[in-house]
Amino acid sequence: MARETSLIFKGREFSAEEVALIGDVVRRFAGLSRQELANTACELLDWRRPNGRLKTWECEDLLDALASAGRLQLPPLRTGRPRGTRTSVPRTERGDPKDPLHGTLSEVAPVSLRRVDGDADRRFWRELVGRYHYLGHAVPFGAHLRWFIEVARPAPRVVGCVQASSPAWKLAARDRWIGWSDVRRREALQHVVDNSRFLILPWVEVRFLASAVLALLARELPARWEAAYGLRPLLLETFVDVARFPGTCYRAANWIELGLTQGRGRMDRRKQRQGACPKAVFVYPLVRRARERLRGED
Repeated sequence: MARETSLIFKGREFSAEEVALIGDVVRRFAGLSRQELANTACELLDWRRPNGRLKTWECEDLLDALASAGRLQLPPLRTGRPRGTRTSVPRTERGDPKDPLHGTLSEVAPVSLRRVDGDADRRFWRELVGRYHYLGHAVPFGAHLRWFIEVARPAPRVVGCVQASSPAWKLAARDRWIGWSDVRRREALQHVVDNSRFLILPWVEVRFLASAVLALLARELPARWEAAYGLRPLLLETFVDVARFPGTCYRAANWIELGLTQGRGRMDRRKQRQGACPKAVFVYPLVRRARERLRGED
């Protein structure tokens, strides 16, 4: 470590702002494990190996160093899986395709979001997303909540999955729309939540179901996120692969389309994939004057 406000660790210099961001993550998400905290910090700071993988081990050492220097307080160590192990995607009869479900929203109502709770739920959610979402299953970094989408008629059943997780650290279209400074973005970023997975199972065809689920998510997420993490979200964001989907359900649910990403992906650090996979950026304000509050003006 080189200076009081910034530091050099394992060949990388961390600015005072970046050190403060790490402290914010640890303080605000004290319920996460040390590995989850390290993953979150790496994701936000884009601290990666040449192959694109996060430098989780190095970041855990950095957290230990900062804690030893009295600059943050880490949660107690947990007993868990060895480093380097991955979660597998199961294939069970429960997750196999089911009989088609067709109809109108009124014919399947009420629609509800049931929180994923317990090992059996987590395995089932992982299987459905791993088998039927085009991005598959990936362990989210940092704070996240997951739900099953359920309908009550003609019989209760799971029809999809939703995940909310930590936001993108920098996102040009969103940041222009909000109009915040880099300093303010660091201070208020965790009041933005990413709708990082949204799946309606392929055998379910119910008109307006997707937009109804998004509206339900916007109503229920703020209180549930605050109960879990102690922060009240002000804004939802998501990304839609325009080569695959038109984003109709987000528009129908009154989400605001802000433009396209550069299409490189976070792992293209040499900017060799410019425009390769552009995604539409959508946001949904969860409160009035969300932009002003995110800028610190309210």
